[in-house]
Amino acid sequence: MPLVKLPYGKEVLEYDIPESRFKAELVSQMHDYKPGSSPEELVRQALESPIGTPKLSVMAEGKDKVVIICSDHTRPVPSKVIIPPMLEEIRKGNPSADITLLISTGCHRLTTEDELIAKFGSEIVENEKIVVHDCDNSEMVNIGRLPSGGTMIVNKLAVEADLLCAEGFIEPHFFAGFSGGRKSFFPGVAARKTVTYNHNAEFIAHPKARTGILEDNPIHIDVLYAARIGRLNFICNVVINSDKEAIYAVAGDLDKAHVAGCEFLSKHCKVKAVPADIVISTNGGYPLDQNVYQAVKGMTAAEATVTVGGCIIMLACSNDGHGGEMFHKTFKEEKDLERMLKKFLDTPKEDTIVDQWQSQIFARVLQHATVIYVSEAPDEMIRDLHMIPARSIEEAMKIAEERLGNPNAGITVIPDGIAVMVVG
Repeated sequence: MPLVKLPYGKEVLEYDIPESRFKAELVSQMHDYKPGSSPEELVRQALESPIGTPKLSVMAEGKDKVVIICSDHTRPVPSKVIIPPMLEEIRKGNPSADITLLISTGCHRLTTEDELIAKFGSEIVENEKIVVHDCDNSEMVNIGRLPSGGTMIVNKLAVEADLLCAEGFIEPHFFAGFSGGRKSFFPGVAARKTVTYNHNAEFIAHPKARTGILEDNPIHIDVLYAARIGRLNFICNVVINSDKEAIYAVAGDLDKAHVAGCEFLSKHCKVKAVPADIVISTNGGYPLDQNVYQAVKGMTAAEATVTVGGCIIMLACSNDGHGGEMFHKTFKEEKDLERMLKKFLDTPKEDTIVDQWQSQIFARVLQHATVIYVSEAPDEMIRDLHMIPARSIEEAMKIAEERLGNPNAGITVIPDGIAVMVVG
């Protein structure tokens, strides 16, 4: 029987699938990619040969106030590998530069000190200036209008920097096309009002607001424009494997370097859908499976290959709970998904409520298939979110077989639903 290994929190779960039921294991090719250099060397090579900009050391000359936008606790960005050489480059150009690491939480909860230490290491946390962005309480400034008409309100620290940089990683993103690049700035360090406007129901429902699409994607258009106006002048992004190690790095212009990274990723992570009545997916383990909110991403990979009316078995530790008060409340209070989606689409862009976008995508998944959720979250909370709770893959499989009325239903496995782009 095929043995599949599935990341779950900080562990790896194993499950044997009968040969007669096994359809496919959809795995990104980049997990087998061998770069030929260590992660540290890849980052330094990228910084030595930036795309579309001078070297960071040259850009730092005469720049006294420098801000590096850094990812938060919900992203597996190997900051310990990226930030030290970025700091070296900046200080090579200007040894006396006043540098701030600005944590781009978007609308997430604030990153704790322990999480900062786990992310950067104690030396950087003790010796560098770190500010955690708060979309509701940080000092903000209005820098104009988005192409779609929304107001661009962003963190004042970023806007007032003489040189604004960002680290990050590039992965498939279920409505922005890809993560990384411009997203560090927006939604990373934007005000809640700006984020909710951009993530409105009309844009989320747009056929181009999908995994792997940048061209004509209304969300990407707004976000890239905002980052340009906000003068995000330099990025250093990586692509990671299943061990969260950098296997590719790119640096330079926020758009040109980002596109190069997206092209690399697309070449290695596209997989063809293999339809099945049961699809097992994950969110790639820690830190991306800490809550249900983030796990919707891994569900969309399963959505692309599960048959209509089938079952998605979603593995996500969710030790941090649902991940969004409004997200939870929306599903707890409204049991009719059609009515929920109509309400979203009838809501003007400027009145978009927090987490509405995630609820909209999640509702779409739930309309397509039953979701059986393997986690450490309370059963009642999982039921509030229109899913069926389970505590093991075996229990979830039994539930799926009973719901389908078929103990021999075919099974497709997606070991890392974040890392693949499932295409028809």
